[in-house]
Amino acid sequence: MNTAPFNFVAGAAPLLISIPHCGTRIPSEIAQRMTPVAHQTPDTDWHLERLYAFAKDLGASILSANFSRYVVDLNRPPDNANLYPGQNTTGLCPTDTFDSAPLYQPNAAPNEREIEARRVQYWQPYHDQLQSELTRLRTLHPQIILWDAHSIRSIVPRFFEGTLPALNFGTVDGASCASALTQTLEKTVNEYGRYSHVVNGRFKGGYITRQYGTPTRGVHAVQLEMAQSTYMQETPPFSYNEAAAANIAPLLEKLLRAAIAVSVE
Repeated sequence: MNTAPFNFVAGAAPLLISIPHCGTRIPSEIAQRMTPVAHQTPDTDWHLERLYAFAKDLGASILSANFSRYVVDLNRPPDNANLYPGQNTTGLCPTDTFDSAPLYQPNAAPNEREIEARRVQYWQPYHDQLQSELTRLRTLHPQIILWDAHSIRSIVPRFFEGTLPALNFGTVDGASCASALTQTLEKTVNEYGRYSHVVNGRFKGGYITRQYGTPTRGVHAVQLEMAQSTYMQETPPFSYNEAAAANIAPLLEKLLRAAIAVSVE
């Protein structure tokens, strides 16, 4: 069994793909205190490693989590600050699902000491590897792209009204990447057709985008939150939809190729 906090493949292109919420593992000492719904890990960003598998042929570096966001959320600040003040969010070590169902049995949620231990054991190694790879890629290229890959059910009333657009780009209101990159991504989606999109809508970018996106230092970060209806079944057993994935994967490849092209201009 793989007990490492993450999987990592190094590439040579000016592109690092981070997939922080694809993990499903929960250590037994934590799982035994959790509710049955927690064991199903319904809020996973399912199958993204499979959907983005083509990126290896582009020369991308790929960093993906092994452990569930229920253990620790790799896209939250280490101090558990709310990235969307005034809006409902889940924390560094969540205690409920996106549907507000409890993750822990009564009086079994992690205390501050355990939360800090999880941060050190699972959160920190992922971010150390992410920063290390960004540093390495910057020695190879003057400009690089950090693509933070996410997905979520298209309807989650707790977080947003109605149905989510298919593609939700977050650039922290333009602070995490050059405007030319955002414009290129929007142009690529519009030319491809078929899929709705928004830039800096409900999802402006989580901790990873905000922390590492520093255009003045040659690191351009974009978060893409995809509606899961574009490539999978959104309800249990959360199956991969081959036909739907085959429709959107070419667009993802076009987006990544376009991002790489912008970075080398």
